[in-house]
Amino acid sequence: MHPQQITAQEAAELFRRGVEQFNAGQFFEAHESWELVWLPAAEPDKTFLQGITQVSAAFFHYARGNREGFASLLRKGLRKLEEFPAGYRGLRLEKLRAQLREWLEAVERGRDSPHRSPPRIERTPAAPDAG
Repeated sequence: MHPQQITAQEAAELFRRGVEQFNAGQFFEAHESWELVWLPAAEPDKTFLQGITQVSAAFFHYARGNREGFASLLRKGLRKLEEFPAGYRGLRLEKLRAQLREWLEAVERGRDSPHRSPPRIERTPAAPDAG
């Protein structure tokens, strides 16, 4: 699927799939799903999608033992996500950002992960499909 040719419905499905993939620890796959939505997106959604894509890529690096790449991408992605309201795109974004800050702080201080598993992206009650 060429990113310039996706419909709004396909974009919503790809975004939803990316959330599921991220939550399943499939960070590379989530990155790929979100990238297809991000590339043709208009602002401000383009910045949000780039940020969440960078976060997913960061956790892919973490899983491969690349702490420096993890910290760099997480910092960039988090900076973009900080620009958006707490319920943007139907997600509990502030909860996610808080967890990402904990991860970044731990790795920057030379510690390993602050939790046993990566953060999960939760939907707000009013947005069951997050698309």
